[in-house]
Amino acid sequence: MTHHNIPTGTNALGPQSAYQLTDITKTRPQFAALTPRWLTKVLEFKALEAGIYRVNRVVEGDTPLDVLCNQDPSRQEIPQGYVEYQSKPREYVLNSISTIVNIDTKVADVYSSPYDQAAEQLSLAVESLRERQESQIINNDDYGLLKNIADTQRIKSRTGSPTPDDLDELISKVWKEPSFFLAHPRAVAAFSRECTRRGVPPTTVNIAGGVFIQWRGIPVIPSDKLFVDGLKSPKSQAGKTNILLIRTGETRRGVVGLFQSNLPGDQSRGLAVRFRGVNDQGVASYLLSLYCSAAILTDDAIGVLEEVEVGNYYDYK
Repeated sequence: MTHHNIPTGTNALGPQSAYQLTDITKTRPQFAALTPRWLTKVLEFKALEAGIYRVNRVVEGDTPLDVLCNQDPSRQEIPQGYVEYQSKPREYVLNSISTIVNIDTKVADVYSSPYDQAAEQLSLAVESLRERQESQIINNDDYGLLKNIADTQRIKSRTGSPTPDDLDELISKVWKEPSFFLAHPRAVAAFSRECTRRGVPPTTVNIAGGVFIQWRGIPVIPSDKLFVDGLKSPKSQAGKTNILLIRTGETRRGVVGLFQSNLPGDQSRGLAVRFRGVNDQGVASYLLSLYCSAAILTDDAIGVLEEVEVGNYYDYK
């Protein structure tokens, strides 16, 4: 049998022409800046009816009540007194984070298969607002956690690097049922290096679908909203940041996130999406509003390890 080589200049349909008839599999829009937002998943939230949250505290100091515990029958007098409340307790008013999304209805009508253009635009806007919410819970100038930690609950790293000793010291500040550490991913890595250097690698735990390292049984939750030198994604290998230790929950007198309940157009926790109408050019407009805040119920509900250096590395031989 004679075999004939196919000439290089064969007159056949080429890939560029064939491309015109192919069915392309497409993804939804991929937004690289999105994060898992673990903080808003592990932090307990409190629903508000009127958008205001008052934190009533008892005046700290020696208790005025002396409990009678005496078997001496000659002592008949029962101690008297009362517990004083703060006269001007702090009130938290929900802040709003809002954005407007415009969608050309002609574009949405023609180009909404396989994905609905309006739904995708709104989904990306919601994700962006949720990212902003987590950042505000940590960094807001009014209610942000970093700005409201008591001076007595602030400590500094002894060597710069986040060592096991430093985290133990932080636990001594938030020792009543601590819930989780919160740190930038670079700080989590720096702490892991310090543990490895000392031969005490941290164990891991599964929470809400994620795997986290833990120290003394307390999970270390990563968040890029605890900035390194003021940045989410620092370019430099070195840099300083903070590590938080938080007790969460109203019943535990901890830290709670706040949100508005029963919003018109309520889509998810504290988020409302309102259709604003279509203008004469056929552009549909949507208003997205997210109402949020956070409150520290008692001073010892949160502590911070400050000036944590994330750029120290070691050579192992």
